[in-house]
Amino acid sequence: MEIKAAQEYIKSTYYERDSTRGLYSTFTWFVEEVGELADALIKLDKESLEEELADVFAWLLSVANLVGVDLEEAFRKKYLTTEK
Repeated sequence: MEIKAAQEYIKSTYYERDSTRGLYSTFTWFVEEVGELADALIKLDKESLEEELADVFAWLLSVANLVGVDLEEAFRKKYLTTEK
C-alpha cells in the first residue's frame, strides 16, 4: 500500500471524527501512541512494536489530514529529492 492510499483510507474512515475532536486533541492522541511505542521499545516486545508503530502511523496520517498535508508528497520532497 502506498502512503497516499493509507492516508486516503484514514481520511475516509476517521476524518469526520478527527475533525469533530479537533487538531489539538487528535495530536494529543498521536503523542499518547508515541508513548505507547516508547514502552514497547523499552520492552522489545515485537508484537506490541508492530501494533504501536501502526497506531503511530495512523494517528500521524490523521494529523496530516487535519492540516491538509499530503504526507507522501511531504516525505518525497524532504527525503527523496536529489538536491541535498
